Amino acid sequence: MSDRVFALSDGNSFYCSCERVFDPRLEGRPVIVLSNNDGCAVARTPEAKALGIEMGAPWFKIRKLCEANGVVARSSNYVLYGDMSRRMNEIYRAHAQDVEVYSIDESFLDFTGIVEPAAHARAMRHTVRQWTGIPTCVGLGPTRVLAKAANHLAKKRPVLDGVCDLTSAGARDALLPQLAIEDVWGVGRASAGKLRAIGVNTAADLRGLDARVARQLLTVTGERLVREMNGVLCQELEIEPPGRKGIAVTRSFGAPITRLDEMLEATALYATRAGEKLRRHGMLAHQMQVFFHTSRFADGPGRSVSGVATMLEATSDTLELVRAASAATRRLWQPGYRYAKAGIIMEDLVTPAQAPRSLLTLMDPRREALMTAMDAVNSRFGRGALSPAQSGVRRAWAVRADMRSPAYTTRLSETPIATA
Repeated sequence: MSDRVFALSDGNSFYCSCERVFDPRLEGRPVIVLSNNDGCAVARTPEAKALGIEMGAPWFKIRKLCEANGVVARSSNYVLYGDMSRRMNEIYRAHAQDVEVYSIDESFLDFTGIVEPAAHARAMRHTVRQWTGIPTCVGLGPTRVLAKAANHLAKKRPVLDGVCDLTSAGARDALLPQLAIEDVWGVGRASAGKLRAIGVNTAADLRGLDARVARQLLTVTGERLVREMNGVLCQELEIEPPGRKGIAVTRSFGAPITRLDEMLEATALYATRAGEKLRRHGMLAHQMQVFFHTSRFADGPGRSVSGVATMLEATSDTLELVRAASAATRRLWQPGYRYAKAGIIMEDLVTPAQAPRSLLTLMDPRREALMTAMDAVNSRFGRGALSPAQSGVRRAWAVRADMRSPAYTTRLSETPIATA
């Protein structure tokens, strides 16, 4: 049995909660946040869930329902959500010896050695709410899987008041029978079907399953899952994020693209964004994949195409990336289609120290200075303040975000002003 204590803290209806922090009029009202291009619901408050709005429900299908019931819909504002996530994790780091940022709204924390972890979790939860306005739930357990299970129970059982502690065997005996097998972290739909077929219907049943049977049924992953459910630690926190294998920038268009010049604008813009990401992470790329395709839901002929451009030397130079993306786009282009989405994927990533250089292809110091200056200007004045001309200006094809809230925390021009 592990003597470790892990906590999993996550923001409740995180995107919606971020919207409520800066617009108190939304408290108590049903709120949903839509995906890129205002396509479908990706976050819902409990009030919206009570109306039957499902995760992933297309906006065009639920729009009338929302209008009839006073549901507030917001376009996704990832700049705001990312900044609020950063603030939450700063608080977590002040309350735990180690923190693994698992996703934008979830983090694992190491509470090992804390005398009263449940009380500590409640205090941390109070601080997060007081300092950021975001409501959270915290699950505690001797393994990551049990901490995740505890977090799920904390969200679903109001009597627990946002904190569920599964560090004791007695608590696990009492609470794990209340957790359906489908709600156990790491059990997908197919795995749940296999487990139910042999009578494993709850987390408690999984806990009692022979680890060898779990391995036969669900490979070594299933065996580790059973061991973690029994308090045997199989995976530590990942404090240092694993090395990136690729960087992607993909978007659906606000309006279909039918002309080559528009597609060249789009792929140039995405290559520009990819270059920014590479430099931010201190990486260079040897290879770029470019793709675009029509919508499978639209009428008319369909087409999906992709191609690879290999750079002579690994690079993060925006101008080189735009040149490669434009050349690939011209090769792949075929008229007569209504393209709905495109993307750039940077592959074969290396650090500058890992990248071999020849005397003939050393990076021009002036180009390095130009990239540094571009990043500085865009950091100060906002993304896109300075970009290659190929990425266009008007961009009639750009992503729709008709209901996006302001960037309250990252742009002074959009910060709310209080007056007496």
